[in-house]
Amino acid sequence: MPGITLGDTVPNLEVETTHGKIKLHDYFKNGWTIIFSHPADFTPVCTTELGKMAAFQPEFEKRGAKLLAFSCDNVQSHNKWIKDIEAYTPGCKVTYPIVADPKREILKQLNMVDPDAKDSSGNELPNRALHIVGSDNKIKLSLVYPATTGRNMDEVLRALDALQKVSKYKVATPVNWKPDDPVVISPAVTNEEAKEMFPQGFETKKLPSGLEYLRFTHV
Repeated sequence: MPGITLGDTVPNLEVETTHGKIKLHDYFKNGWTIIFSHPADFTPVCTTELGKMAAFQPEFEKRGAKLLAFSCDNVQSHNKWIKDIEAYTPGCKVTYPIVADPKREILKQLNMVDPDAKDSSGNELPNRALHIVGSDNKIKLSLVYPATTGRNMDEVLRALDALQKVSKYKVATPVNWKPDDPVVISPAVTNEEAKEMFPQGFETKKLPSGLEYLRFTHV
């Protein structure tokens, strides 16, 4: 897949947005940032998504995360479209910036275009990419959907919770993990180390292999 991916540093681009010009690394400082693209303004799935992002914004902010949207339309189009977004999702206000990238130069660098989807002029269309970026400007998680598939904001929030949990402890989150569920201890941590690191205790699952690698704890 072309473009940046997990672990890569997002380039410090200067972008034009509905909030004026922004340097990406300045925006990423002191927390987490969710950057996400949408194929086009005034389209049905995108209108539902950006409204839901606005509705979830208070939850993201509780976790120290900011939002930054990307599109190939211009700022004037974005500002007009915001009225439709807010009308469709009553009670929400789109207070996060939306980047304008008519030439698709930024979207390509951020791995946010679908090489197999073209507009009437033959230009690559943006996909529904979402990257969660840390304060170190590196991509911690990446989700990519085609234009026809809307994202699930509950999953975005859950993924952010998981990233923040594992950034504090030597653990990983198992399948279908949710906040307050047990986590698994990293195989790199010995049982002796685990006893010191997790004084609340941990449970080791008995498996046919006899190996003690599946250890659950609460943090």
